[in-house]
Amino acid sequence: MATSDEWSFEGTDGTRVARTWDNPQARYVAFLSHGYGEHIGRYEHVAAHLVRHGAVVHGVDHVGHGKSDGDRVLVNDYEDVVTDFHTLSDEARRATPDLPVVLIGHSMGGMIAVRYAQRYGTELAALVLSGPVLGRWQTVDTLLPLDPVPDTPIDPATLSRDPAVGEAYVADPMVWHGNFQHTTLEALNASLRLIGRSGDLRALPTLWVHGAQDQLVPIGDTRDGIAVIRGTALEERIFDGARHEVFNETNSAEVLDAVTDFVDSVLS
Repeated sequence: MATSDEWSFEGTDGTRVARTWDNPQARYVAFLSHGYGEHIGRYEHVAAHLVRHGAVVHGVDHVGHGKSDGDRVLVNDYEDVVTDFHTLSDEARRATPDLPVVLIGHSMGGMIAVRYAQRYGTELAALVLSGPVLGRWQTVDTLLPLDPVPDTPIDPATLSRDPAVGEAYVADPMVWHGNFQHTTLEALNASLRLIGRSGDLRALPTLWVHGAQDQLVPIGDTRDGIAVIRGTALEERIFDGARHEVFNETNSAEVLDAVTDFVDSVLS
C-alpha cells in the first residue's frame, strides 16, 4: 500500500485537509474527489493502484467532510467547493507543473469534477466519473421538499456486493451517518441545474464508469445528465451486477484496470 502525507490549505471559508500519495517517478498527476458524507481516506486502495500505474495522487476532504473545517455535511454553494479543489490543484502541482492531470470523481465528487471541468477543463488531460450525480438525484428530489429533513442515512448495502465494505463504512467514525442538511440539498440542486446549462465537455477525454445495479445513484438519471454534458470524447463502462461504489466492488480490480487503461490511451 502506498503511503500518504497529510497537509492543509486555506479554502474559501476555512481550512481544508488534503492528502498526497507521492511518486518520485510520476508521469502524471491524479486528483481524487470523494462523495457525499465520506472522506478521502476511503480511497487509499485507489490511490495505491494509481501510484503503481505511475501517478502522484492528491485528494482533499471537502468542506464539512472528514478532517476539513465546517459544520458536518453542510455545503452552502458547490461553486466554492470547486474553487477549493482548484486551490488544491494549484498548491499540489507546484512540484510537478509539467505533468498531465487526470481528475477522478465519485458520486457527489463526480458532480464536482464535472463542474471543475466546465470551469477549468483546459488544465485537464482526462476526466473519470464514477457513479456521478448528474442530471437529477432522486435523493434530492425526495428530501428537498421536506421540512424538517428526516434522518435518512445511506444504506450500506447499496454500496457494494462485498458486505465488508458496508461494515467498514458503518464503523468509520469519519463518515457522516446522519441526515442531510437542507442547505446542502438546495446547493446540490442548484449545482445540478448549473451544470445542465453550462455546456458540454467538448473534446476532453472522459470515462464514465457505473454499476448497473446502483440504487443510490440510479444509472438512468445519470445517463440523462451525461447526455447533456458529454463532449466528443466520452467512453462508458457499465459493470453488470455492481452497486454504487464500483471502486469497492467485488470486481474492483477490473474497474481500476479500466481506469488506468483509459489513462494510458489518453497519455499515449
